[in-house]
Amino acid sequence: MQLNNLKTALILALLGGVLIAAGGAIYGRTGLVIGLVLGVVITGSSYWFSDTVAVRAARAVPVSEAEMPEYYAVVRDLTTRAGMPMPRLYVTPDAQPNAFATGRNPRHAAVAVTQGILQICTWDELRGVLAHEISHVGNRDILISSVAATLAMAITFLARMAMWGGLFFGGGGGDRRDEDNFIGLLAMMILAPMAAFLLRAALSRSREFEADRSGARLLGDGEPLARALSKLDSGARQIPMPTARPEMAGLYIVNPLAGRQGGGLNLPRWFSDHPPTPERIARLRSMSFHP
Repeated sequence: MQLNNLKTALILALLGGVLIAAGGAIYGRTGLVIGLVLGVVITGSSYWFSDTVAVRAARAVPVSEAEMPEYYAVVRDLTTRAGMPMPRLYVTPDAQPNAFATGRNPRHAAVAVTQGILQICTWDELRGVLAHEISHVGNRDILISSVAATLAMAITFLARMAMWGGLFFGGGGGDRRDEDNFIGLLAMMILAPMAAFLLRAALSRSREFEADRSGARLLGDGEPLARALSKLDSGARQIPMPTARPEMAGLYIVNPLAGRQGGGLNLPRWFSDHPPTPERIARLRSMSFHP
């Protein structure tokens, strides 16, 4: 856990560094300050509003205990075991089987499942999925993932500003220095978002493995989550989730974009913000638990 937290801190520091560098590429020394201020503002906004943004983007609706007593019973048992407060519970209308957690800390957390997952998973398998999501909450992954996503979006925004700045203020006099500056801005426009994406994806993959392991330990059994992941991976590839946003994909337990055209291609691992599902299942089934 400590090594994973250290990796997270390093990746977030690199994301912030790319953000500051992007600002510097556009506005010079002033841009370094602009990039730093943007990073602080964006991180702060993500801290306070990450749960609201994710819930609204997913069109999730709150459910009461009277409406879904099994849902509440499972989550209450898991949070009691973990020594955590009860999160707000939601259901989304999506037919794709999936789930996510969001919020800035355990006292301000929300867990959501889709209509699709309620249709294909048994409650034993759902316990595995919900244990995974509760582990995300306890590990503070939901905040870290949201901060990483918003920083990555900010870097992309600055890179686009670099493009327009180069076009309008690059100096059309033919000076070699102006030409070099424009090439540098063009490189920043391409490389900065790519670097931010790769760093965010690496962060998401490590957090998914950790939540799998923590969730299995919470249950004392990795098999329910392993069976659920097999169903969810297959379902996500067959059933698109049209409302899923790329920057929010890392919040879900399996990639919600796999069902889109081209979304299920076997891209290199470093381009994916979810670990390969067969590897996750193999790790879960290789874990041993002692009474």
